Parts: sequence; structure tokens; C-alpha cells
Amino acid sequence: MTPTPAHPGADGLPVPAGPTPRLPHLAEDDAQRRHHGEAGPILDSAGVRQAVTSLLSAAPGASTVVGLHRAGHRALIARGRTTTHHDAAPSTPATRFEIGSLTKPFTALLLAEQAASGVLELNDPLCRHLPAHVLLPPGGHAITLTHLATHTSGLPRLPPGLLRQALPALFTNPYAGFTTDHVLRALARTRLHAPPGTRVRYSNFGVGLLGHALLDAAGATDYAALLHDRVLAPLGLHDIDCEPTPPAGTTQATGYWHRRPRPPFHVPGLPAAGALRASARDLLTLTEALLDPRTTSVPPTLRTALREVRRPRLRLRDNRGMALVWNIRTRPDGTSLYHHAGATRGCTAFAGFNLQHGTALVALANTAPALGNAFIQAAYTALIALQP
Repeated sequence: MTPTPAHPGADGLPVPAGPTPRLPHLAEDDAQRRHHGEAGPILDSAGVRQAVTSLLSAAPGASTVVGLHRAGHRALIARGRTTTHHDAAPSTPATRFEIGSLTKPFTALLLAEQAASGVLELNDPLCRHLPAHVLLPPGGHAITLTHLATHTSGLPRLPPGLLRQALPALFTNPYAGFTTDHVLRALARTRLHAPPGTRVRYSNFGVGLLGHALLDAAGATDYAALLHDRVLAPLGLHDIDCEPTPPAGTTQATGYWHRRPRPPFHVPGLPAAGALRASARDLLTLTEALLDPRTTSVPPTLRTALREVRRPRLRLRDNRGMALVWNIRTRPDGTSLYHHAGATRGCTAFAGFNLQHGTALVALANTAPALGNAFIQAAYTALIALQP
């Protein structure tokens, strides 16, 4: 984890050199902002309006959808179209975007729900929930599920062998050829960077393995199906899944990098680390449930999980901390701001909330991140601006 709200290479692969991605400017009528929900009570502050305006402008030419929650009110603001074609469908709060590493908080919530259901324990060793034939690296038997969910497993950011295999498709679909079998076999060739539990080191590999452990513990074979049954359906989240093709009647934004459309992102071996597509509407609903689990009509195990993923697990330097996957930043007023970002080769995503202020913000754009990613920084700033 880094001290900034997000890191540019959020998919774990190198950020290509070049200018910040800029898409062709939309026609004027396409770029009009469309407000959905009770925007007035939220946008009545000049500071909030300015921060949201800056956020909507932080990904030039891209389709952007922002969701806000403050003082019991919500607003969703959509700008642009799902592709750069002039006749493309307008983006709406229900439009799905690839969210990359913003998948990880959902995996953490599934972990906490399975623990509350008695399927596993948070401190179970990873090896207990992997196939017997899988070989662990030296010291790997000490890795627990909580280590994976707090990036303290000692595992590297990516599985050994992934970068070499990804080179032919590095700027399009780098994970597409790396299967579950590749991931599990890579463990034996892995060298831990630190003893488990001693150092924070962001790891797509680790959270991807956590997803496989959750499947093993539940006797399931499909991450998307297990997540849907235990988390998404009970929360009423209908726009979230791993499918590259949107369901009938829904829209999905095409991702862009340097003005070029990207193919749908595939992560077959590490779905729990980055495979989800989601709408701003559903992401905002999730953050609202995290703000106050008592307001949700969900099974008791999921309500417990919503509280459990918020519980601070680590205290780091520079007023930082970690819950299960969520990054925590202690603000000067003493409140706790939770945040996480994600990216693919064509989309950027952010979600955050402040428990004490009761505020939340989600933001999606169909353009890839770059060095000095202004979109994530603007989203983080806008979330801070929502405080009363």
C-alpha cells in the first residue's frame, strides 16, 4: 500500500510511458451532466460543487459517472456516452464499468461473510483451503486468510511467470492467458518478500489466492456465482458480475487507452483480485451499507460481515491503516476515511467513505490510469469535500 489514495499501475502491471490518455471530445449535447437522485441537499455547498466539477473534468473526454452520499441523501451524476461513437448510448448510473482492483473489497466482504457463517475462520491458514497437491513456498504455511486480505502475506504483487506470459498482450489483456492452474503452480516458485504478518506489500497474487481459498472452503467452483449468492443478491446489487458482456437491457462502457478502445478485460486465474464489472449505482449502495449496516435488509451473517470489514487491522505510518482490504486514512479531524481504487487497461474506479461523517463517494471513468492519475486524486479530494 502506498500513502497516496491510489497507485497508477492498479492492475499490478507496468504503466506504459506516454501522455495521459485523452479521448476525443464528446459533442456538446453528449457531455451534459445528468443528475439522478436528491442532488440538491448534497450539491448545495460551493466546495462540494467545485470538487465534483473538478472530478468530472479529471478524465478529459471520458465517460464519467459519480455517486455521492451525504446526510442521508444520495446523488448520481452521469456524463458522456458508453463509447466515443456519436450514436452510442448515454452513460447512466446503471452503466457498468470494469473496476479492476475495486473487486478486492467485495472479496473481503465474501471472506467476512463466510467467517460469520462458520464456513471458515479469518485466521485459518491458507494451506487449509487449497488443494492438497498445491506446493507452498518456504514459510508459506504461516500465511493466513487475514494476511491475504491485509496484504501482509509476504507474497509478491504478481505470480511468478505472469509478466513473461503477459508480454504479447501487455497493453490489451495481460492476465487473459493466466489460468487458475498457472496461479496455483506459481506458488511453488514464489519467494516470500517478508515473513507473513510482518510487512504490508500490495499483492494481486495474494487476494487472488484468497478467492480460490474461499471457493475451496465453500465447496464451490465459481467465484462470481459464490459472490452473487452470498453478497451481491442479498444486498440487491444487480449490475455487478464478472461477465465481459452485459446482461440484456443494461449498458457497459468500453474502456479506452490513449484514444484506442480496449478489449474486455479477462482475469481467469485471479478473478477475486480484479474481474468485476459494476455500476456507480451499485457501488454507492455498497458504500451506504458499509456506512450503516443496520439500514440493510440482509441476513445477519452479511450484516456482521459489513461491520467486520470496516474493523481496523493494522496501524501504519503517516496516519494510515488497513481494514480487510480497505485502506484507512485518519483525517486531521480524527475521523477515518476508507478508500480503495481499481483500474484495468481501459477503465478507472474509486470508492470511499467516512464513517463518522456519514459520507461516501464512488467514481467510474472509461479511461485507463496513467502516472499522476488525476481522476483518483480528484475523487479522493471530492470525498473529503463532502464532510459537513
